[in-house]
Amino acid sequence: MNKRQRIAEENVLLLNLWHQSQAGDSLAFCQLADKQYRTLFNYATNFTSDREFIKDAIQELLIHIWEKRQAIHIQYVSIYFLKALRNQLLQEFRRNNPANSLLDIDEVGQISDYQTVETEIEQSEIYSENQIKVRSAINELPRRQKEAVFLKYFEGMDNEQIADLMQVNRQSVANLLFKAISSLKTHIKTVTSLMLLIVASN
Repeated sequence: MNKRQRIAEENVLLLNLWHQSQAGDSLAFCQLADKQYRTLFNYATNFTSDREFIKDAIQELLIHIWEKRQAIHIQYVSIYFLKALRNQLLQEFRRNNPANSLLDIDEVGQISDYQTVETEIEQSEIYSENQIKVRSAINELPRRQKEAVFLKYFEGMDNEQIADLMQVNRQSVANLLFKAISSLKTHIKTVTSLMLLIVASN
């Protein structure tokens, strides 16, 4: 089974839990929230290193989704949850910075303990030299490039889905990914070896 098939099957499972949740099954929603929590938390670290803020934001989001569940229509569960969290985080940043309500997203948050695309690598007990290089290189990427890499290679989204979530056009996504891979190539000899490391870390 390839990654795309695995993601499709997982979405079927998540949709089943979502439909049960819409019918009022709180246990199903708890299971759904548990399955999404890690991805949501890791994704949020693209925007801020304040872990308590992230936890509060996710809790607030889950409560909101539960309360509004009957009016929400979802096709891809993970994409909906990530997009909802992204919008909520940006709203929080703008609310806390009323003097700069148009704050550029690239200026939001400085990542000091980034734990998104290399999370699986960090859980490994043994690091290869190349894995360490990949982790270091990922840490150095600009926030939007890290976000695109996370969504593309670790959440399995296509460029159109990423563009929708990040609220940019497809060409912008392609540009972000191209720049990210070009930057990572300075630490890894070939794109092929880089992609193998990314896949292996999933």
